[in-house]
Amino acid sequence: MPPIVSLYSTFSSSSTSRNDQRQTGRVELTAVDERLEEWKEDDEDDIRSEISKEDVHVTTALISPDEMEDAPGRPEKTLSTFWPFTTRKKRDEVDLDDIATQPGVFDDPDLAAQYRPRPDWENIHRFDPAARWTWREERTLVRKIDWTIMLGACLMFCALEMDRANIRQAVTDNLLPELGLTTDDYNTGNSLFALAFLLAEVPSQLVSKKLGPDRWIPLQMVLWSAVAASQFFLVGKTGYLLCRGLLGVLQGGFIPTVVLYLSYFYKAHELTIRMGYFWAAMVVADICAAFSAFGLLHLRGVGGLAGWRWLFLVEGLITLGFGIISFGLMPAGPTQTAGWLRGERGWFSPREEVILVNRVIRDDPSKGGMHNREPLTLRLLWKSLCDFDLWPLYFIGLTNHVPYATPTSYLTLSLKGMGFTTFQTNLLVIPSQLLHIMYMLILTYASQMINQMAFMAVIPQFWAIPFLLWLRLVDTTAVSKWTTWLVMTVFLGSPYAHPIQVGWVSRNANTVRSRTVGAAMYNMCVQGGSIIASNIYRQDDAPLYHRGNTVLLATVAFNIVLYFSTKVYYLVRSRRRDRVWNLMSEREKARYLATTTDEGNKRLDFRFAS
Repeated sequence: MPPIVSLYSTFSSSSTSRNDQRQTGRVELTAVDERLEEWKEDDEDDIRSEISKEDVHVTTALISPDEMEDAPGRPEKTLSTFWPFTTRKKRDEVDLDDIATQPGVFDDPDLAAQYRPRPDWENIHRFDPAARWTWREERTLVRKIDWTIMLGACLMFCALEMDRANIRQAVTDNLLPELGLTTDDYNTGNSLFALAFLLAEVPSQLVSKKLGPDRWIPLQMVLWSAVAASQFFLVGKTGYLLCRGLLGVLQGGFIPTVVLYLSYFYKAHELTIRMGYFWAAMVVADICAAFSAFGLLHLRGVGGLAGWRWLFLVEGLITLGFGIISFGLMPAGPTQTAGWLRGERGWFSPREEVILVNRVIRDDPSKGGMHNREPLTLRLLWKSLCDFDLWPLYFIGLTNHVPYATPTSYLTLSLKGMGFTTFQTNLLVIPSQLLHIMYMLILTYASQMINQMAFMAVIPQFWAIPFLLWLRLVDTTAVSKWTTWLVMTVFLGSPYAHPIQVGWVSRNANTVRSRTVGAAMYNMCVQGGSIIASNIYRQDDAPLYHRGNTVLLATVAFNIVLYFSTKVYYLVRSRRRDRVWNLMSEREKARYLATTTDEGNKRLDFRFAS
């Protein structure tokens, strides 16, 4: 019978040779009985009931010496293969056939029983703490996930953005005067959309956790696309406001649900980078919307109807079709990819499922603490809402994008007012969006390469200062319209910190329930910021908006202080835990891990990303 092998030695230095790791990894699991006996002598019966031999054996594997591939490989942060901005020489230094399995809590029998997934976790049949795979296998799998899971998520975000933002193209085709609306009515519609979006966030997340994202997201798409297409029949202010409100209700919760869904497939640092691509998809949708608007608005007069009516109808029907297809494209999870559009065998082989599941659970063991179709109870919801350690990020979400959201929502109207034609206006917004994508991805990658959240996320605030000062001090009606366009293009082409901050919330939540609610709460705050932004430029302040730009400058100053305060808060919280943890003996640490009722980011062994 093969020996029982402990993998505790895998926490050794990365400089240890692979042969040494093999030798030190082959340690018989005799410490388990000694540990239980020691606790028994101390009358720790409650601890003994928590950690039984049966529990510990789940965290080990019966492996013969020939089958034992290797101990986990060196830490991933020492490798350059995952970053696109490394030299070819550095990439060549990495042996793709080395072990990619990362050291973690499942390699230590004293810790493994505390972190192992629940028995009813949907991926438990692929959980194997002894699993080993190479960098070549992992990189191939990640690319496959990108093409099957991430690409679909990006396309769905494009559909959402097209239906919620095409109002900006519609107003360039005289939508406001033809419906009898003022710019303040336009603001009201934007505020109503954001408010409805905000209020729908948490309820949508609760429904998603019950039904599963793979069912709820496609259903959302079908429902909101029907409302978007119905704007073809808009008449008057009431219809306009009703459609904006319904769109907000039906689209609310989509973004945090997708973020939670993607966390099933990606590690923490991979998710942050994919969030960069996710929001890049939103900007791509805006670019595509500008081109499609150029064509669809030319339909003005067809059937005696305005071009903006055809814009709403055609784009809504496109989204409807994609929503129907999404029912067959979205798998429920990593080990549930078989389906009528995905094939009987699914997208991943059994070997790939083992790699996918274990790489993610090793990176964040908390992901095994909740089933993907397990509803949040009101008690868990309240507990997550009271997680004060995430509140600083909610405050950031509320105000960080206000200095950009206000001028963005007015860009097409401003360009039209400067004398550009309808079709020039829709094409002139594209350069700023291209810059936006490029700088956003650079900022997101940089935050992960140097492992700094706050310092990188605050950069857009400094970027905004000179442009807002220019808008505040210069009479834009007296300068060339091309000069104003150039300034606004560079201003709104700024880097976007939202992907960093979404990943920040996910990393600092450290439980599925907190990640679910935290993503929704953060996005609610972002929508709250949209409501604020929609009401800063007012009709009585037009056309220079001196008061509005002063408010935006004050908001930038507040945001800078908020980012640095958040950085300090998380550093202080982590260092206090370090002091407590380092004063504990190894026996006290083991006892804490065995008996603690602390969860998620309240655990003494958890450190906040900052």
